Amino acid sequence: MRAAHILVIESTPAIQELIALNLGMAGHRISRAADAESALLMLEDQLPDLLLLDWNLPGQSGLSLVRWLRAQARTRGLPLMMVTARCGEPDKVMALESGADDYMTKPFSPREMVARVHSLLRRAQAAAGADAPLQLAGLRLDPCTQRVTAGAREVALGRVEFRLLNFLMSHPERVHSRAQLLDQVWGHAAYLDERTVDTHVGRLRSALQPSGCQRRIETVRGSGYRFVAAPL
Repeated sequence: MRAAHILVIESTPAIQELIALNLGMAGHRISRAADAESALLMLEDQLPDLLLLDWNLPGQSGLSLVRWLRAQARTRGLPLMMVTARCGEPDKVMALESGADDYMTKPFSPREMVARVHSLLRRAQAAAGADAPLQLAGLRLDPCTQRVTAGAREVALGRVEFRLLNFLMSHPERVHSRAQLLDQVWGHAAYLDERTVDTHVGRLRSALQPSGCQRRIETVRGSGYRFVAAPL
């Protein structure tokens, strides 16, 4: 794992120090901010390789910051990990669906936190090396612009639906279980119910329906889902 630049946004000094110390010992360069406003000023100057933040920040919340960053072209693909005391499942689901790539609850294991950061960095590096557009069965998916088109029609997808389609199109005709999709698309998501996959598959199909491509996302009873590349 190569050294990365990580921005830590945490308002509690002791926790900020704990995170920075452990990531620094793992060889990474750490920048720090105590609130969203200070972090935004730092992001204007330079984008880090990964951003780690709390939900309960003074002023603008961490969740609000995640949503804003995901709405901007410059920061849309920035790896984001939340480390927060909010431990309810609805909070976790809300954070992930708002654009967080991973979610840890306090108190946390520093070793697990470092391992999850490394997993996110590996995924980001792998994605950076796979920027070539995918064109299959009438669909074109461009990882760089995060756009999907069906013929001349642009398909509007949410961030999770885009990642789900990207993964399925990258492995056509292969059946993936819900657990495999949770691991590959959501990352460390053991706390998410597998029905979450069904929900997002339904959203993906709805978005593809006007183009007639929704049948490309096939349910394999008792096994999971696959992308059908062969003629229907």
